[in-house]
Amino acid sequence: MKQKTLSAGIVVLRRESHWCLYLLLRCYDYWDFPKGMVEAGESPISAACREVREETSITELEFSWGQTFIETEPYGRGKVARYYLASTPGQKIELPVNPQLGRPEHDEFRWLNYHGARALLVPRLVHVLDWAHALSGC
Repeated sequence: MKQKTLSAGIVVLRRESHWCLYLLLRCYDYWDFPKGMVEAGESPISAACREVREETSITELEFSWGQTFIETEPYGRGKVARYYLASTPGQKIELPVNPQLGRPEHDEFRWLNYHGARALLVPRLVHVLDWAHALSGC
């Protein structure tokens, strides 16, 4: 049996007065939550935090729901994405230049309400948003 390749990410939300906004990143035509590969010797939660920091410059994350996670079904070549849920108090995002690429990894970011985020996500990620939305009570 082939071992799964694990990537880890975070559904980042920001609470507004009566609702929550979810952070999505776009690379080409594909919208996703911040995520990336778990490196050797790194825990999935540490990898998820590192990826958020590298992709968005967000350093302040609150894991009010603990380290609960949800995983996608295998896709691509057996890759599985594990997502945690965290909130951040700020709304400032930077898309820093990735040294290996010489440009930012993502082309755009958006803070979106639940319905707006659901409309942009591919079907395999909709259940991740639904999970985060239910868990957060937004």
